[in-house]
Amino acid sequence: MNELFAYLFHTGEFGLSMFREFAELLLGFALNLLVVWIVVHFFYYPKSQRRDYYFTFILLGVSIFMLIYVLLGKSSDMGLGAALGLFAIFGIIRYRTESVPIREMTYLFFLVALSVLNAKMGDLHIVGRIFVNLIFVFVVWGCEKFLSSHRESCKFVKYDNIDLIQPERYDELKADLERRLGVEVFRVEVGAVDFLKDMAMLRVFYNDPEGTVKSVDRTFKIPQDNAF
Repeated sequence: MNELFAYLFHTGEFGLSMFREFAELLLGFALNLLVVWIVVHFFYYPKSQRRDYYFTFILLGVSIFMLIYVLLGKSSDMGLGAALGLFAIFGIIRYRTESVPIREMTYLFFLVALSVLNAKMGDLHIVGRIFVNLIFVFVVWGCEKFLSSHRESCKFVKYDNIDLIQPERYDELKADLERRLGVEVFRVEVGAVDFLKDMAMLRVFYNDPEGTVKSVDRTFKIPQDNAF
């Protein structure tokens, strides 16, 4: 009888410990998923309107959190290998011919760092975790609100009338671009010039009333059929 009570006592302690660990995992997972969703849905997506990156960022946040929490959650030192493995993500995302825009790369790094911190803050009180996540959200809000331009967008244009790229004919160049593009041009930067083909590469900054980030503006050539 004593052995039975001892077995039940130890089994109960083991079950209680498992329940605590499971509850801690669910709490951290829910907090990380909520904050990642807030950042992606309310700050990234309204300007970019890219549902493919929306999908990628959400799953990235979930996978990074689970990876760090399960494998390295109890470790006090992540190790050099784990750190290099995380930053290797930025190498494998270039498996496609289309390069990832700098804004998407920034959000990618931001969400990786956020998910890693949430996975490693298991010993911190829930109030401290919420405070740290609020700092992340506040920084994103401040950057999107005050540091990013809401009306100015830019696009690359292959321009054929190279006679107008001369500095003294800058006003004529702007007028011609406004007429052909149908937008209000703020300024124009002249890049590479090909005199053999009578072609110049221009970077045109224009007024965008929608205030959205259009990745197609940075495209130099028509994508392949399987790119959509």
